[in-house]
Amino acid sequence: MTDHARLRLGTRQSPLAVAQAEETRRRLCEAHGWSEDQIELVKVRASGDKIQDRPLADIGGKALWTRELDVWLAEGKIDAAVHSMKDVETLRPDSLTIAAILPRVDVRDVLIGASSIALIPRDAVVGTSAPRRASQMLHHRPDCTIVSFRGNVATRLAKLAAGEADVTLLAAAGLQRLDQTSTGTPLDADDWLPAPAQGAIGIECNTADTKTRELLDAIDHRDSHLTVMAERALLEALGGTCHSPIAVLSAINDDRIAMKASLFSADGAERVDGSLDCKADALDEVRAFGRDLLARGTPGISALFEGQ
Repeated sequence: MTDHARLRLGTRQSPLAVAQAEETRRRLCEAHGWSEDQIELVKVRASGDKIQDRPLADIGGKALWTRELDVWLAEGKIDAAVHSMKDVETLRPDSLTIAAILPRVDVRDVLIGASSIALIPRDAVVGTSAPRRASQMLHHRPDCTIVSFRGNVATRLAKLAAGEADVTLLAAAGLQRLDQTSTGTPLDADDWLPAPAQGAIGIECNTADTKTRELLDAIDHRDSHLTVMAERALLEALGGTCHSPIAVLSAINDDRIAMKASLFSADGAERVDGSLDCKADALDEVRAFGRDLLARGTPGISALFEGQ
């Protein structure tokens, strides 16, 4: 740490990850009256960024986004780590705490290459490595073919431009944070459900580090935190993994959360839906909702989840 730095924030070195870390730094500076040079951004090349030729689910799952930052937290090289919450494993070590969630932004997916799902050319090739997007697309458009598409935003857009696929999907939040809001067509989140915790930035630190936890608490957005934790509780009950096609949309009003979720089979042919309205912090009710969804799922769906 430099002599004048008050906090070291760890981040992956992709452009989107750095943009998220810069937003976190800005909010911390505003909350505590610091100058930007008092927060040091420490960048790491995550395993998930190093391996681009295989689906994430085949090479270790979401841990590939957090592994290096976890080690740096344990070794004291950083004070906190900035994550896209949809990329953070559902079960985290007790030694780590998600101390803050920034205000959640646009949860929608953006379709690139066509102006709507209905107007995707027949028998089109869809580039995505997300089981949720693949299954949801095949549910709506079983004529399409899915091909693996990995990489950061620029890489995937370049693959699309090179003709490796006819259309692809990206998170609206990521495009907004990269000032690419004119790219593609946002999909209605009520019809095309997003991923759990999509659009949310989380900051994690060592559980025992009370000083850092107090600093991060100043930028924690309560409603976003409650919503993200509820969606992660749903994932926990489902036993969701990187192979699990799970889509969820939540809205919070006062102290209540309204949630609707869908589970899919890998080919999109089978689907189970459900909805819940409960107190925002009633995570046991959310878990029960997840177990009920899974119990109503077909074998083609339940085989993709590890919940009981």
